[in-house]
Amino acid sequence: MKIKRYLWIAILTITALLGIILPGKTQQHPLSKTLFQTSTISALSIGIYEGNTNFRQLKKYGNFGLGTVNYLDGEMIGLDGKFYQVKADGVASVIPDSMTSPFATVTFFKPQILINLGGQINYQQLQELLDQHLPTKNYPYAIRIQGNFPYLKFRSVPKQTPPYRPLAEVVKEQSIFELRNVNGTLVGFRTPKYMQGINLNGYHFHFITVNRKTGGHILDGQFQNAKVELDTLSKVEINLPTTAEFDQADLGDVNLLKSTELNRN
Repeated sequence: MKIKRYLWIAILTITALLGIILPGKTQQHPLSKTLFQTSTISALSIGIYEGNTNFRQLKKYGNFGLGTVNYLDGEMIGLDGKFYQVKADGVASVIPDSMTSPFATVTFFKPQILINLGGQINYQQLQELLDQHLPTKNYPYAIRIQGNFPYLKFRSVPKQTPPYRPLAEVVKEQSIFELRNVNGTLVGFRTPKYMQGINLNGYHFHFITVNRKTGGHILDGQFQNAKVELDTLSKVEINLPTTAEFDQADLGDVNLLKSTELNRN
């Protein structure tokens, strides 16, 4: 009996060690395939620029994403577990865990689909071609595009002070940046039309350079032999702000920003 017991202990020990050593045996994160969001795009659209979800909390829900920080102080990019703020001067910096966000979308990125788009295409063509390659348009997708880009045009927005103006007015004062032959990563999401008001209908991309020095919200660009990675997200979780501004806001008849308005040059 003792021999059998020792034999089983040895087998279980070896099995556990093999599970650690062998490649491809990593355990999937319990929140994989989940789009986690703090607040809604409708709330941001009317000027609710203060939230109470901090980045320490956001990291529990994703290592990849985009959004903004409190007071609409620039653009946010989440990549490889780190979150960056790009202010209106175009300078990127690491966001401290204590900073809060009025709107962010994150996930634990684990792509299953690779799409190779040959030749040179513009931003509009990129979106149209991606639509043609999607298995279905009824799920949200997290999207990563890495490489050298012939041309990118992107923006950031200035920090706001109360009384807050609607987002459509703020983007008229955006800072615009243009780079050519730039290396970096596009972090993005495509959300279905039925999610309009919760998130932005269609594609939404932020960019950060490979040296993590600058970036912002993509307005236009040229893409050469783009390699696109997609992660299909089948769950959606939303953490709504617990603030007086959100409590008192009339979100039932919001004039929502369209994708073309948010991407206005």
